Amino acid sequence: MSDAPTVLKKILARKQQEIAERSAQLSISQLQAKIAKLDQSYQPRGFVRGLSNKLAQQQSAVIAEVKKASPSKGIIRADFDPVAIAMSYQRAGAACVSVLTDADFFQGHEDYLLAARAAIELPVIRKDFLIDDYQIYESRALGADCVLLIVAAFLQQPERLYQLYQLAQDLGMDVLVEVHDQAELEIALKLDLALLGINNRNLHTFETSLDNTLSLLPMIDENIIVVTESGIHQPSDVSLMRDHKVNSFLVGEAFMRQTDPGAALQELFYANV
Repeated sequence: MSDAPTVLKKILARKQQEIAERSAQLSISQLQAKIAKLDQSYQPRGFVRGLSNKLAQQQSAVIAEVKKASPSKGIIRADFDPVAIAMSYQRAGAACVSVLTDADFFQGHEDYLLAARAAIELPVIRKDFLIDDYQIYESRALGADCVLLIVAAFLQQPERLYQLYQLAQDLGMDVLVEVHDQAELEIALKLDLALLGINNRNLHTFETSLDNTLSLLPMIDENIIVVTESGIHQPSDVSLMRDHKVNSFLVGEAFMRQTDPGAALQELFYANV
């Protein structure tokens, strides 16, 4: 963790505390028992399949994000109704939905994921900073169809990344592995990846550049679905990615700042389809 940027270090330190607090209230064995009793509505919906289906139709596969705030931007959406937002995304043609569950830095909550997923039929990813087995079991108990694993959190112990990836798969969830640069990509590519996220935001400066996705593409097998994350705001951004055969997008802030997030999604991705 010593190589991780300052903000990420702070978040990860808080996660360690959070895991200790939560596991004192509800053990892993209790989470496992809860998972075993989940009814059909909580079974994994196939996150990768949701993206693949859109791509097979030669459409952009959009992971639309339900996000209230961020450490760098503060409150993004004061009028925050996760259910209404998720439903608007589904109506607008999103492939999947992402829900922030981190409370301290993004003002998210697990209840947002539960409520949003119950209101829609799309697969949902739990967007959080997952570093421990406990959180993977917790994610499945919440009904998450996919989890995010950020390679920058595992630079000193990539074997933990590989273990958590396998555990998530064993529990039936898909995994979005996120990288920011070539060193992280080399770690990620040791996995048998179906899904790879490239974050265009520099974790040190918080600046975004779509060149980040473009520069890493030559290293990635064409069978892996590449999701470009951050910095997608206008049709020219989408066109640039499509021109380089990147057709999967994770977009949050650009939608969250609009009155109707679903209408914003439709305008950006499907207006000319």
